[in-house]
Amino acid sequence: MPVKKYSPVTPGTRFRVGLDYSGVIENSPEKSLVRKLSKSGGRNHDGKMTMRQLGGGHKRKYRVIDFNRDKEGIPGKVKSIEYDPNRTAFIALIVYADGEKRYIIAPNKLKEGDTVLSGKGSSPDIGNALYLSEIPLGSAIHAIELSPGKGAALARSAGTSGTLMGREGKYAVVKLPSGEVRRVLLTCKATIGSTSNPDHGLTVLGKAGRKRWVGKRPRVRGVAMNPVDHPMGGGEGKSSGGHPRSRTGIMAKGQKTRNTKKASSKLIISKRKKK
Repeated sequence: MPVKKYSPVTPGTRFRVGLDYSGVIENSPEKSLVRKLSKSGGRNHDGKMTMRQLGGGHKRKYRVIDFNRDKEGIPGKVKSIEYDPNRTAFIALIVYADGEKRYIIAPNKLKEGDTVLSGKGSSPDIGNALYLSEIPLGSAIHAIELSPGKGAALARSAGTSGTLMGREGKYAVVKLPSGEVRRVLLTCKATIGSTSNPDHGLTVLGKAGRKRWVGKRPRVRGVAMNPVDHPMGGGEGKSSGGHPRSRTGIMAKGQKTRNTKKASSKLIISKRKKK
């Protein structure tokens, strides 16, 4: 989906770069698939702020997404491609042959009127959900399960996809968007193609107010704080602040944070690319 540059008729549109939303409908979501979505504003049950830089934002409704794709053998027709305020990728409303409606993460190049299918024997076409044991090697896949039947967990954001590299015994070798190569059980499902809205990363909000509309509050740099507030605070003038670290002292560059005793570590063949 192409991006568009706005004419600088206001200060907020001078630097704004947005999507043109061609092919995305603007009607209200399917009522049967909408749920209430409440916000915490970063506060816990005591009302104390435990997550900073959160709060405000426009009111949202949650669209229930079918991450399991467990309606096997029943063809579904794409009724519409819709915008979802809760995620970066677009969603597709599927109407199955038996009349049931479900939302799925919309793959790139999926259009209104296309047919999708899931389960054994499905063809490896865009939007179809297959088991990793049946997907051709080298295929681009998204919405990848980590545990059979638990639902898609990997490669769900805008413009992302993994690659099925090979098979080893009961495992498939999958290269993830981060560059990590890991083993996933062959009995897990994945959807063919990459996710929609690949130009999401090219957008520019244009003004601070739009940042507030999406529910994000201002963020203060650690070096601008006092020593009592941050490990990098204090000093005369513009001090470097010492080693980059978080407010709680965790190093931001170089320190390993992954739990070495995590069970899934043995399934990782090569770690993600370093920046």
